[in-house]
Amino acid sequence: MKEILIDFLNIGDYEDFYEQLKSKVELPEHFGDNLDALSDVISGGLELPIHIEFVNMSVDQLETFEDLLTTLEDVEEEVEDFTFSYYLEQYEDDDENLESDEE
Repeated sequence: MKEILIDFLNIGDYEDFYEQLKSKVELPEHFGDNLDALSDVISGGLELPIHIEFVNMSVDQLETFEDLLTTLEDVEEEVEDFTFSYYLEQYEDDDENLESDEE
C-alpha cells in the first residue's frame, strides 16, 4: 500500500495543501485544485491501494479544512482501497508547570 504523508506545519490554505499534494502524488494535467477533482482523482485516477495521512494539524486547521476532511472521509467510505487519517499537533507538557499547579 502506498502511503502519502501531508505535513500541515507549513500549510495555511488550500493553495498550500494542493501544492504539497502535487509534490507527493502524480496528478493528471487537467486536475483542478478543488475537492470535487480530488474526490474524482482518488476514485478513478490514482493507483490503489493508497493511504493518505495528515499530520501536525492545528485546531484552527481543523476548521479551515473541514470540507477537505469530510470529502476524504466520504471517499474512504466509497472507495475500497483508499484509507485516510489525520492527527493533531502534539504539544510537550511542561513538567514544571504541572508540578507547580499541583501544589
